[in-house]
Amino acid sequence: MSPTAVELLSASGGKLVQQIGIEVVRDVVHDVLTGKNLRDSTEAITRRRIAALNLATVEMFMKGTATSAKFVQNLPQLASKILQRKRVTKSERWLAQWALGLTDKAFQNVLRDDPSALIGYREQYVRNCQEVIAECEREYGELSGVLELDSGVKAEINWLFLVYLLNTVGSQALTIRGSEKSAYGKLFEKLVLGSLLDILGFKHVSPEHPGPFHQVFWLASQGERRESDATLLYQAGKGVRFDIGFIGRGNPEISLDKVSRFEREISLGSSKWYMGTIIIVDRIGTNSRIERLAKDIGGTVMRYCYSDEYGILAPADST
Repeated sequence: MSPTAVELLSASGGKLVQQIGIEVVRDVVHDVLTGKNLRDSTEAITRRRIAALNLATVEMFMKGTATSAKFVQNLPQLASKILQRKRVTKSERWLAQWALGLTDKAFQNVLRDDPSALIGYREQYVRNCQEVIAECEREYGELSGVLELDSGVKAEINWLFLVYLLNTVGSQALTIRGSEKSAYGKLFEKLVLGSLLDILGFKHVSPEHPGPFHQVFWLASQGERRESDATLLYQAGKGVRFDIGFIGRGNPEISLDKVSRFEREISLGSSKWYMGTIIIVDRIGTNSRIERLAKDIGGTVMRYCYSDEYGILAPADST
């Protein structure tokens, strides 16, 4: 795969900002603060990245086939050898997994992270593909053709070429979506939360801030037990830990899990600070048990809805 395409495999927050531009980042933060869905705002970026990588994968298959007539036939064996190495870069690991129809999660769940199980999986994968190809040939007939680039690179295609290519592209799309979901979440959750606290008049400082500790906040502090997205100190001896998450209705109880893990006090210098916890999530399922469960740990759930008419957030049960 070309170096340019390999660069697309990275999804760190810093590189995302470089790739999409600071103005796009501002627009996304503004969209979220005015009631829009983060996923709607980032979907176009994700689709562009997937499309670019899909086409880069087609080029990789073509170059491999032009170099060796048995490239596609030997691809599962080449991929399994790469995954059995002791040291493999992330891009190498991903490409090898995709060539076997795997993602990181599938490698963990199907193979239990055991490289020695790759041989059995590879043989079964090849057999399954051959069986599907035989069925397609009986139903649709033989497939043949040639793909050609302006550079003169040519590749003869058949059912085997397409099966391995499409399986690779499918696994690739799943991996990139999962990777971007995590990267966008980590990036924009803190940007949205930091913007919100700044708008409310609190001053952003570093976690090593020497003081005074009044009306200040910092992002991504690492506590003794777990990380919080922001820590706010609003008056002497009192503060709040924040956690923000863009969650779907499929995992509505995640916010309760977050609440129950925060410590109720921290030490800054020689002083103890008593901390509350505020969890901000973008939706709670209609059948969620979160209100009842929150009461069990002394918590309160407050629902707010965005009003298109007035452009503000209002309590969900208000008129």
